[in-house]
Amino acid sequence: MPRFKYSGRDKRGKKQGTVTAASRREAMVKLKDDGIRVVEMKEVPETLMTMELTIGNPVKLQDFVIYIRQFATLLKAGVTIVEATSVLAAQTESKALKRILLDVEQELREGNPFSDAVSKHKKVFNSMFVNMVKAGEVSGNIDETLERLAEDFEKQHHTRQKVVSALTYPLVIGIIAIFAVIFLLVGVVPKFVTMFADMHAELPGITKFVLASSEFMKSYWWIVLLLFIAIYLFFTFMRKNKQTKYYLDYALLRMPVFGKMMQKAQLARMMRTLSTLFSSSVPILQSMAIVEKVVENEVISRVIRESRNSLEKGRSMTEPMNDHWAFPPLVTQMISIGEGTGALDAMLSKIADFYEQEVEAGTDRLKSLIEPIMIVFLAGIVGVIVLSIMMPMFSMFDQMS
Repeated sequence: MPRFKYSGRDKRGKKQGTVTAASRREAMVKLKDDGIRVVEMKEVPETLMTMELTIGNPVKLQDFVIYIRQFATLLKAGVTIVEATSVLAAQTESKALKRILLDVEQELREGNPFSDAVSKHKKVFNSMFVNMVKAGEVSGNIDETLERLAEDFEKQHHTRQKVVSALTYPLVIGIIAIFAVIFLLVGVVPKFVTMFADMHAELPGITKFVLASSEFMKSYWWIVLLLFIAIYLFFTFMRKNKQTKYYLDYALLRMPVFGKMMQKAQLARMMRTLSTLFSSSVPILQSMAIVEKVVENEVISRVIRESRNSLEKGRSMTEPMNDHWAFPPLVTQMISIGEGTGALDAMLSKIADFYEQEVEAGTDRLKSLIEPIMIVFLAGIVGVIVLSIMMPMFSMFDQMS
């Protein structure tokens, strides 16, 4: 949280110091409540020791969705933008969002438009939000614009949560399997090494493999740790570089089962965003440029860029989509109908509804299918290690009998 250095006066005379607050205005209010009349105040630059570390968007999508819905409701009820921003800043549970809203409120009280105020916080308010708000300010329907934005973000959040929940289960089971294997190899298997050595018998191949794995894990566990870190850094680099991100996104879309689900989720987000922008009177070329940045998959993003170029040359936006495998015929045919009838926003909304329902149904089916498979997978890994220990013991018991 920002720190402010101040100089002022209280009942005892001159006073100097620092105060921590979400914004300059909040700092002034704090000092006033303490009986200090501020003469001068300036923000203290952040250092590595004081700055807050944030990776990606500092505000959770869930908190942002709640904020937009509440903001739209307050404006519908006749509350001014400044008062609504002040109320929501006071009641939000997100510290990052609270700090940003206080800054936005300060900008509004200084006479700046709401669109300009939020455009200074691009990590939270993306280009879609800013441009739609600008269009709402020009048309005088900012309350309706925010209502439409609230519905759009709620649907996107619901779709994203469905995909995340479907991917979380196998990820959790995979992590549990890794820790179970490490525990067995490091904590259990070494206890049988001496006993197997005293047997002076030929061990089965599976037992030799497990014992060798256990010895390697005990001696070179740091190599395994470095390997996981290297894999994480490798994929992080690939996601940051546009060229390599394209190939990674291509591979993700081509994955069996999961690829189709992610493709439908990206198409749903693209169509929903484009429909919302277009219905809010944002020009189609500008809408395409915004959607290109909003879509998280580089493969689909490139096709959107080609579609925008096609529109600029006076051709149909569906021409590049017709030649690409990521856009099913349903998408291109319905967009073509929308272009021909002048009801493109309605057609885009219908496509988004269709794919959102497809994602919801697909994730439910996937979860019911993955659960037994992952349980069998985990049991199989643990079972192989246990079997490798038990087989020599059974041989020893047979010899004794």
